[in-house]
Amino acid sequence: MLIIISDLHLGDGTTADSIAPSAFKLFARRLSETAHFASIRKDGKYRPIERMDVILLGDIIDPLHSTRWLDTDPGDKEYIRPWSDHSSPAYAKKLLDVTRAILNKNEESLQVMRRLATGEEIQLVPASRKGEPDYESRIRLPLKVHFHYMVGNHDWYYHLKGPAFDAIRAEMIRRMGLSNPLNTPFPFEAEESPEIAELFERHKVYARHGDIYDRFNYDRTIGRDHGTLGDVFTMDVCNRYPVEVSKRYRDRLPTGIVNSLRKITNVRPLLATPLWISGQIRQFAGNRKLENDLKKVWDEIADEFLQLDFVRQADKAFRFDMVDAMEWAVKLSGNASVKTINEVVVWVHKKMWGGKNSFSRYALEESAFKTGKAQYIAYGHTHGYEVVPLALNTSTPVPESQIYFNSGTWHSYYDLAVGSPEKQNFIPYQTLTYLTFYSPEEHDGRQFEAWSGSYA
Repeated sequence: MLIIISDLHLGDGTTADSIAPSAFKLFARRLSETAHFASIRKDGKYRPIERMDVILLGDIIDPLHSTRWLDTDPGDKEYIRPWSDHSSPAYAKKLLDVTRAILNKNEESLQVMRRLATGEEIQLVPASRKGEPDYESRIRLPLKVHFHYMVGNHDWYYHLKGPAFDAIRAEMIRRMGLSNPLNTPFPFEAEESPEIAELFERHKVYARHGDIYDRFNYDRTIGRDHGTLGDVFTMDVCNRYPVEVSKRYRDRLPTGIVNSLRKITNVRPLLATPLWISGQIRQFAGNRKLENDLKKVWDEIADEFLQLDFVRQADKAFRFDMVDAMEWAVKLSGNASVKTINEVVVWVHKKMWGGKNSFSRYALEESAFKTGKAQYIAYGHTHGYEVVPLALNTSTPVPESQIYFNSGTWHSYYDLAVGSPEKQNFIPYQTLTYLTFYSPEEHDGRQFEAWSGSYA
């Protein structure tokens, strides 16, 4: 049995809050129930399964949403950011500091993972002679859950090679109960891990985080071991803004505004962040002067972001590109009205992503789909849970459905309402999604389950 989850975005608490431990406890209960039903085999007999694998499909630990990176400024001798030269000793040192802070912040949740990994959390009853669950038996069969970490665009740092990064991964393996091998980068592609590749082949699944289809968060010319515009915007604009506001106007700020602004990290789509900021300022500021001052802080930070060497190097002369788009989209004051900002955000979204959040169309181009090697293609990244029929493979003895899944997220959402977006209305809710793929002999022949819940 193979489980896929993604986009937990566990943080250190310096920006938005992490997922509550109750979500992990609920997940553990669901896994226990699933293990029981998977033990009812295709022939109707009960035989306890001996293995369960969970793919952590990227953006699980989220170092990018930490303000701990902001203790130096551009020009400082010790200046370091996620997109800095990772051969510098200061880089691994900072990543270790941030990673430990995240692990410590989420210790109660990670304890659930460790208990699952050691077999303490899931214990199956043995089978009776009749092939039924023997609930009268005092014997319990521990089922160890094997967690396999793959990276995405918020945790790509754990794909970097070198002893310093091996040490960081070793601590994650121990604290999270991971099955990843020591002294080996966490894989970005399934082909980088023989064990994950074998799991995918056995379950007729192919999965990746999906960030390679997002130009804002992946640069095909340099690959996954490098920062992107998305990293810079998240760190030096979204993370920095609440810190800067608190620093400059601490005595003038109404109760609640800084905590509200810290939720920037949950806003979707990302380029709608200026609308979120504008709406929160208008709601909390209480007077026009403070409202204007707070908008100026945002614009000042946005201007500094646009002038960073990394951002300017990404600009391409004589053509409209991502940087040019952001010059329009990230500003709050000046001559741009809220209506204009919204129109630009929507236009940029259509220009860069085709106006669609679904990545299902990219699944059609996967080699595993084209060859029929995989029945199921799964991505994360977009946070939007999906089940999309792709094709019916008739080249097999028995025709097989080929289906695309998105594994959603467990994170909080502040989603821009599609009705009258110029009103800057964001709807908050939380979700919990996971995908389950069965071997042919498990769960009386069932092939897959996809579960997603939303709550507020």
